[in-house]
Parts: sequence; C-alpha cells; structure tokens
Amino acid sequence: MTIRCSLGTAKVLGLKRVKVDALPTTAYLMVGEHCRFNCAFCAQARNSGARADLLSRISWPKFEGQEILEGMAFPEAQSVLQRVCFQVVQDQVALEETKEWVKRVRDNSRLPICVSAGPRTIEEVEELLDLGVDHISIALDGATPEIYAQTKDGSWNERFTLLLDAAEKFPGHMATHLIVGLGESEEEMVNCLQTLYDRGITVALFAFTPVKGTRMEGIKPPEMPHYRRIQVAHDLIRQGLARADQFRFREGKVADFYLNIDELQNTRGGEPFQTSGCKGCNRPYYNETPGEELFNYPRLLTPNEVEVAWGYIKVEAKLMRTEEGV
Repeated sequence: MTIRCSLGTAKVLGLKRVKVDALPTTAYLMVGEHCRFNCAFCAQARNSGARADLLSRISWPKFEGQEILEGMAFPEAQSVLQRVCFQVVQDQVALEETKEWVKRVRDNSRLPICVSAGPRTIEEVEELLDLGVDHISIALDGATPEIYAQTKDGSWNERFTLLLDAAEKFPGHMATHLIVGLGESEEEMVNCLQTLYDRGITVALFAFTPVKGTRMEGIKPPEMPHYRRIQVAHDLIRQGLARADQFRFREGKVADFYLNIDELQNTRGGEPFQTSGCKGCNRPYYNETPGEELFNYPRLLTPNEVEVAWGYIKVEAKLMRTEEGV
C-alpha cells in the first residue's frame, strides 16, 4: 500500500536526500490522486494539466507505507515532527483509504493527527474523530460564496454550514483553509476570519500560488502589502486582541487596525507572519519560491525580516493617512 509524502517530509523521514532551508515540523502525507472536483488553482483538479505529483508548489514522491511508518520511528524524525497531516484528494475512495492510514499511524505513533479532507456529513466527521484524529479541516479556500463559485465546485453555503455545525458539535477539533488572492477584498477576508474564530475554528491562511497546468496559472500571487495586512488582522482576531468590527476599512482595504502599529510590532514581533493553522504545522515553501520573500515563514523571523514585514503595514498606513489629510 503506497502513499505520497511531501519532499520535505521525505527528507525528515530519511527517505530522500535533499537540501532544505527549513524542515517541516509536520509529516505531510497525501492520499488519492486526480480529484473529482475541478478547483481552478489546484494541481490535483479534475481537468488540471499539472504534474500528478504536485500539490501547490510542492512535489509529493510516492513510497511504500511501511517506509513511511518506519521513518516516523527514527529518533531524528521524532525530534523534528510534532504532527501528522493527511492531505486527502477528493476521489471516490480516498476518504476510506485515509481511515485505514489513520489507524496505521495511530498504531505506530503518538503524534497528533489532522486530516484535511471533504467529509460530507457530521457522521463522517465523527467517524474520523473516533479513529483518533485531532483536527479535521474542511477547506473553504474562498472567503465568500461568490469567490468560491468562481474557483471551486459545489456549494460554499453547504460546506460552510457543515463546518459550523461540526465546530458546534465537536468544539476545538475543526479547522479550515482560506486562500488570499482569489479576488476577495481585505474586508471580506477579515470578516470571514472573524466569523470562523467566533465559532472556535482554526484557520490556516494561504497565499494564492499559480501552478502551471491549472486554470489560474496566469494569475499573479497577492501583493505582499495586501497579504501582510491580512496576516496582521488574522493575528489580532486569533489572539483576541481586536475584532473585525473595530478595524477601519477604506475601499475594501484595512486602513486602521484599532491598535497602534509600533506597539503591535513590539508586542507581536514576527508571529503574525509565520505559518498559521494547526499547532506544529509550518508548511515550508508551500506558497513560496526559495530565495524570494516568504508569504508564510516556517520558522522564527530574523529582526530584519520582522522590520521588513511590518514596514509594509506602516507604509500603507502612512499613505492612507496622507490621502485622508490626517
């Protein structure tokens, strides 16, 4: 029984010799291939022409399952890994295969497990939790029904309702993904974030990543100032330091965070710009190209990186104050 894992995971498990800038602190495993859905940005989409071993920018080589399980037992892997995450491609059998993989990992490891999948019912969510899964992510990706309809199959409202119902029944166990740069405004994204955190749902924030062979391969990633503002808003909402209705927006952009930016930089440092999501998930280079500025840092930021990241916030805030005559 074979399974794919991210290239960085293969490095941690001793299955590949590759040079990496940052090791993944989660073992990322992918179940299934060639999704029945047709998301415009996804390499695994039904009509995608991208390589079959890609998910986002990351390559996912295939290994025998026993190799994966043995790799997790290595002391080197145990010193690095904090979690196991199954990325489930939505074909006809992947969810059932995932249940079997969860059992195998649970029998061989004490690491917490999360599953990023598409359960269709509360009963399917409950079954995964009963198997020992710690977090289940039902990915929205789009922050609004309109964005969802333009980029994904199915119904945003049905998926959103299932996510909220599951979060109410299983508090502390539900998560989702949101992708910045699909066409939403900052205000729409921030309001969606607030709704999710009000219901105890963990959010992993992604930057849109163009992948060759997908329908959106010609669309550019979000501009860095745009992404940094949403990261700061996300951090404030997640930490309970401010709410979306306390922010001020101008033409859909965050114009004011309610709190002083210099004080925020001093107190929050680089944390808003690190990878978000489940505890122990750092997703190295999932959205990024090595050598370029990172959207999501998989490690602590250097003092200079902190200064640069907050610099985007300060420049935009100053520009908006000038335009408003403040």
